[in-house]
This record gives sequence, C-alpha cells and structure tokens, in this order.
Amino acid sequence: MKKLILILPFLICACLLRAQTDSLVFTDEYLDTVVLRKAESINDYHMIGVNYGVTFSTVYFNPDKMGTDFRFNPTYFSIMYTHYEKMFNYLPYFGITLGFSYSHEGCTFRDNPETGYPMGYIDGATDVSITTMEMPAMMHFHVDAAPTKIMANLGGYVGYRTQIERSGIYMDAEYADKFRDYEYRFDYGIIGGAGIAFMIDPIELHFNILARWSMQSLYEPDYFNETFHPYNTYYYRYANPIDISVTAGIYFQLTKRTGKTSKQLKKQARDIVYGTTDNTASQDR
Repeated sequence: MKKLILILPFLICACLLRAQTDSLVFTDEYLDTVVLRKAESINDYHMIGVNYGVTFSTVYFNPDKMGTDFRFNPTYFSIMYTHYEKMFNYLPYFGITLGFSYSHEGCTFRDNPETGYPMGYIDGATDVSITTMEMPAMMHFHVDAAPTKIMANLGGYVGYRTQIERSGIYMDAEYADKFRDYEYRFDYGIIGGAGIAFMIDPIELHFNILARWSMQSLYEPDYFNETFHPYNTYYYRYANPIDISVTAGIYFQLTKRTGKTSKQLKKQARDIVYGTTDNTASQDR
C-alpha cells in the first residue's frame, strides 16, 4: 500500500505531461511563418588594418623612485595584419596578429607640494619622452556574436628607441634630445590587451586597450658604479618602461569572413562538372 501511494503521484504527472504534449498542434499557417536560421560558419580569413590612439607611459624603477607619474603621449599608430585559424579545423576562436607600431615610452615626476621641487628625476631629467618603433606579434583570441566581436591579445614585441626628449631643472642641456652612451636603444618585452569590434563586412571597427611591459631597462643597471660606487660592483638600478595605449582602428577583410570562399566555390563547381575525387578514382578503376 505504501509503494502504491509513492508511485501514484508520478503516474499522475506522467499522464498530465502526455496529455499536454498530445494537445500541442502546429497549424500550417504557423509553420509557414517559421524562419529557420542556419548558424554561420566562420572562415579562416585574413584582414589588415590601421590603428590610432594615445599612450599613458610610466617607468618601474628598482630601487623605487618617489613621485613617478604617468606621462600622456598623444600619438600612437600601428599597421596590423591578422589571420584567423580554426583549432582542430573546428573551434573558430584563434588567430595571430602582427605588424608595426609607432609609440612612446617615458615618465614624469610630481612636484613635492611642500617644497615645490620635483620628488625625483632620471639623471637630472624630471620629464622624459622616448619615441619607439616596434614589431608586435600576438596570439589573438576572439568570440564572434555578429555584429560584434570580443577580442584578447597576448604576445611580445621587439623595438628600437629612435628619439628622446627630456627636460628638468637639474639636467645637462647637452642631453636634452640625445642618448647617453650607457642608455639602451634596443627594446623588447611583453604586450597584450583586450577589445571589442563592430563588424560591417568587409569592414571592422576595432577598439582596444593594450598594455606593454618593457623587459629592457632604459640604461645599463650598473652605470653609476664607476662614478659614485667604485668599490661596490653589486650596486644595480633598473628602469623598465610600462605603457597603456587606448586605440581605435579600421580593418578590411581580405577574404570572406563567413560563407563560401572563392576557393570553395571553384572546388564545388569542379566537383559538379568532373565529380568528386573519390568518384573519379572509382571510374578509373
């Protein structure tokens, strides 16, 4: 009797669900209005674009320097090529992007509110701006939800510091726009960021935030030894630039993002006329 009491509610629910399913009827008029949308397959496509933006630069010092602040640089420019490739010929979330960029490094120092003098400096300079030319190469991740696309990049870069401008009340005027012998001009480091794109095929509008960490110090870490620490060969000081760039870009798709490509259409036409490779091989036998 107890088993019957436990089973009876389940039997009643099953009957109600069956009755509800049997009563669900689609009319011809309704079915004529139903639109079935086929999910679009993303191709392994290529694109090229240009970006313009601004950069906020600072420097990580070790030992630390007081008063270090971000310096605003109004000119960032890059030309980037991107190739999308499906992982395992199935997952359309990956790609690679590389190109050339024109950017800046540097920093500025805040004034001490009590004395009015700068809280720090680099060899007498309280404001430093360094122009750089770089070649970034990054892994590219994307999730498409047309007409938008979420993106993330991570990789590295190599570059060259082409020009320097500095000023400060303690600075040697000879080096206002000249590199010293102990300052490094070759640059390399890590770069990455995230962004969003709006796609109006074959054009894409990209908005990104890029962060860059230079692994090359601005100067030789022990250049102070000879002058100030001749008996301490282990005295080192490092200065690694850190930059954040906010950019907007326009990209042009060089091949089709979705749908059949020219190569696929030609293969389809060839298969229709001559048959598939398997059929041709069977006929030859």
